[in-house]
This record gives sequence, structure tokens and C-alpha cells, in this order.
Amino acid sequence: MPAPTAPRPRLPHAAPPLLLLLTALATALACQHLWTPDDTFPADALRLLRDMAPSHAQPCHLQQPPFFPDALRHNNLHPQQAAAAALRILQHLFHTLSDNSTRHHWHTQPHNDLLNQLQHHIHHLEPCLRNSTTLFKGPRNTLLTINKYFRDIQRFLQANNHSACAWDHVRIEARASLQHLHNLTRTMRR
Repeated sequence: MPAPTAPRPRLPHAAPPLLLLLTALATALACQHLWTPDDTFPADALRLLRDMAPSHAQPCHLQQPPFFPDALRHNNLHPQQAAAAALRILQHLFHTLSDNSTRHHWHTQPHNDLLNQLQHHIHHLEPCLRNSTTLFKGPRNTLLTINKYFRDIQRFLQANNHSACAWDHVRIEARASLQHLHNLTRTMRR
């Protein structure tokens, strides 16, 4: 004879949506506080970017280098959108700066340290933003602008045969990206 089972308590119908809401709220709050006011990531990354430049950098003149888009500099994003934009910039920076052709253009240790920092912050931001594509709608999609900008950087490198001069320009553009990232982190803290 089967053992009598105790009736399981039933959750009210509002419980599943409430649990989903609490999970979303916890995720949003976790993303907001990834960068604390005393976090030195952008400043450290900028220092490493400067340190990885070769000491014999020569001025060069390249045709049509990409420039960090003004549309990204002056964007009014809410904290969750800022976190998604920051993640996308970090991912693209990591992908671009870890290209094999960079190895002989930059000093190894600061370059590796910068890649480690980028990867660390990507690792912490990714769980917060599982579905960040739904945060941006309309004709001025920030994530699409970021994707296009980094695609233009890849085309620029290819057009200039990944030369030392082209990589130095990419380093300057990475600096602009990191400065924008600093602004995004301030938005994330709101």
C-alpha cells in the first residue's frame, strides 16, 4: 500500500510572475554595482594602453581612419542600456586587441594585462545581461552603432595590411572607447 502523501502547498497564481520580477530586479541591481566609485578599471586600462605602445612610434598618415562615433558620445541611456553598451564595447575591444597580428607591434606585458582586465570585466557583466538586445529599439540602436564602428576598425586594419601605423591608430581608438566606457560606468551607477 503506498504511503500517504501530504498535500503540497500551492503557490498563488501571482507567485511565478513575482519570482521572475524579483530575479530581474536582482540582476539589474547586480549590474548597476559592478563598478564601484573606487574602481580604477578605466584608468588602469588607459595606463596599460599607453604602456603597451612601442617607444619608437613614428607619426604616420593613413587614409580614412575610423573615429569613435559622436552618436555614442552623446547618448542618454538608462543604467541597463549603459551596461549592455559597455559589455559590447568590452567584447569588441577584447576581440580586436587579442588579434594575433598585434603581438609584434606592442609591448607584451601591458598588452596581456589589458586583455586580462577586459576579460575580467566581460566575465562579470555577461551574467547580468543575458538578453541585452531587447534593451535597444528604434532607428538609433546603440549596439548596432558599436558593431559598425568595430567592423570599420577591422576593415581599416585590413586595408592597411595590419601595419604598425594602423595598429597605433587602433590603440588611439581603443583609448576613445575606454574613455566612453568610463562615462557608461557612471551611467550604470545611477
